[in-house]
Amino acid sequence: MSKTNKTNKTNKTNKTNKTNKTNKTNKTNKTNKTNKTNKTKSWIDLSRKTKTHKLKIHKLKIHKLKTDDLLPVIKKFKRMLNKYPIERQYMNTMISSIPDITFKTAYEKHPKSLDELFDNINSVLTEAPEFNSTILVGTPLSAALIWTMGSPEGFAAYRRLRINKMFGKILEVYKKFLDSKESRYVLNKSQSGWFGKKASKKINMSEYQHDPSKPYYGFKSWNDFFTRKLVKGARPIIEPLNNKIINSACDSTIYRISFDVKAQDDFWIKSQPYSLNAMLNGEKKYVKKFEGGCVYQAFLNPFNYHRWHSPINGTIEKAYVKQGLYFTQDNSMKEDKTDQDMSEGYLTNVETRAIIYIKADDENIGTVCVMPVGMVEISSCNINKNIKPGKKVKKGDELGYFAYGGSTHCLIFEPNVIKKFTHKKGEFVPMGQIIAKTN
Repeated sequence: MSKTNKTNKTNKTNKTNKTNKTNKTNKTNKTNKTNKTNKTKSWIDLSRKTKTHKLKIHKLKIHKLKTDDLLPVIKKFKRMLNKYPIERQYMNTMISSIPDITFKTAYEKHPKSLDELFDNINSVLTEAPEFNSTILVGTPLSAALIWTMGSPEGFAAYRRLRINKMFGKILEVYKKFLDSKESRYVLNKSQSGWFGKKASKKINMSEYQHDPSKPYYGFKSWNDFFTRKLVKGARPIIEPLNNKIINSACDSTIYRISFDVKAQDDFWIKSQPYSLNAMLNGEKKYVKKFEGGCVYQAFLNPFNYHRWHSPINGTIEKAYVKQGLYFTQDNSMKEDKTDQDMSEGYLTNVETRAIIYIKADDENIGTVCVMPVGMVEISSCNINKNIKPGKKVKKGDELGYFAYGGSTHCLIFEPNVIKKFTHKKGEFVPMGQIIAKTN
């Protein structure tokens, strides 16, 4: 063999080895990256990884729109802004003041004008949420608004009553679509469908009432699917007759447990303390009753079961929905890329929420407040019609439900009631499981 041929063969071999080594390294890096992603468990953590992708999706879809395609509610929003120049100023400056300080690629995908933002919102209102591998699915409106929510002017804009009212009307239109049969097209076995292989790993449909032999498994709409009911025995109520324990009201992950809660506190600061006067709509009777007590807060992601149940045996004292804000965030968190997740404590004081007071059969427990709280477009807090003053409820009896998306809830206890909580922050607790023991 000549020296030249030998050299060429050696070079070829080295090149092949180098290529194989590179491919192996890339494969390893890809695997490590995948494993690292899979280790992320919380909705809050995952939301930081997916929002830019959702922005990209809706950015592409709005190019198909024409001015004449705007829905009546969007046109009404625009007319309101023309009538009230200060509101128009806030809506424009919340876009122009978006800080270009974090993910530049995501910033570049965000709408640069008010017309573009309205086009984006308009496109969302006739789209049902498709399945994807994140747990942020179900919040397409916040995907369109996320950067404005955390801009310096956006903090103020979303607290303006006229602007908040118009977003409330937008949510009504969106809910109407998600309640319609036209929203069922995502209920299929495709990769982006809710009955596909990937979706089945997130949602165990055997736990829920459905009929696979029927189109769309028998669901009448997206919201009918989202608020699906459990089959008997899917969520057993642990020790239903034991009045000395508190059961979980929802399928949820513990966000925070706070003790010695004050009647009045600065809920807007970075630590986001609970302020009972704000949370309980200024009702002095109940503020005084719960002052010095504790608050258990846990959040639901879009894959969770979204109905609320009584955590105790008792009697309904009072139940109503307190309308509040929709897309606000805590200023102290600055530019929050996580769809209100970093403001969960703050939200309990200002967002739309259901307030349900239950007088416990055990007089040592006194009254417990069950407070489901809407987040962003998930502000539809629906109290069941039979939940009225004087109604006797047992542990596990249904109180109401959220329509579409993710959300949070609080259980508020009087002072010296809770002996100990049985779970810690970050733990997922199914409805019906024990969360606390009482004195």
